[in-house]
Amino acid sequence: MREGVGVIDRSGYSIHYWRAGPQRAPMVVLTPGAFSDHRMFASQMDVLWSAGYQTLRWDVRDRSRSRDRGGSGKVSLTARGSAADLLALVDGLSGVRQLCLVGHAFGGYVVQEAVFQRPERVAALIVVGADCLTLPRMPWESWASWLAPVRSGLRSAGRTRNLIARAAGIAPVVQTAAYEAVERFNKRALTMVARAMAGAAHPEPVYRIEQPLLLVRGQYDRTSGLARCAPRWVARDPLCGYQVVRRAGLFANQDNPKAFNQIMLGFLAARFPPPRSV
Repeated sequence: MREGVGVIDRSGYSIHYWRAGPQRAPMVVLTPGAFSDHRMFASQMDVLWSAGYQTLRWDVRDRSRSRDRGGSGKVSLTARGSAADLLALVDGLSGVRQLCLVGHAFGGYVVQEAVFQRPERVAALIVVGADCLTLPRMPWESWASWLAPVRSGLRSAGRTRNLIARAAGIAPVVQTAAYEAVERFNKRALTMVARAMAGAAHPEPVYRIEQPLLLVRGQYDRTSGLARCAPRWVARDPLCGYQVVRRAGLFANQDNPKAFNQIMLGFLAARFPPPRSV
């Protein structure tokens, strides 16, 4: 299926998006991680369309085609700002009401922020390879988050790129794609992204995500922290489930797309099904 390409202006940034599928069908919005772009979900498109969904892929600020039109090169990436971009994007689309938001890594932070800001717009949520922004944190977790951008700043850019590529997956093609995606980031940009991720958390002791929520982690993901926080997250949110994709790293949807797609479609069929007439 051919995707229609669109663009919206957000404070001097051109935010690009790709939309396809039946106009009356429920929409699945896919948000990539900090070092990726909309292409990371290529293996999910056909199965979503075949299942009767319309899709929206987009590039967050400073990723791929969603760039600063002034060419300043300033990195303005934040989870809160990206969530506002996402909500402005879907608010401007005709015929779109509730959504299922899918977010990977930093994109998982973005979709959590979106449901925090506008819960009425979100019918369901899938978080892949990202920990929880709103759970109370232990002191050592706060310290680890604070130290992450410090460590990034002390490493060479090449070392950081290698670490990201190795964490991405167990399949060489996934590692290569991750390295190529991050290769254009210089040391300053890598550190700024680390700061954006470290600064995204805001513990909310009485907050709950009331929408159906699925947490997905690759079996060999040791980067996101989801394995550590998933039991507390599942216990906190009433409609939260947790699945592990076998033989996959941080980029579980690329490393083992068959298993990931089966998990994703099972959740959608139960929690966000398309009408029979679509």
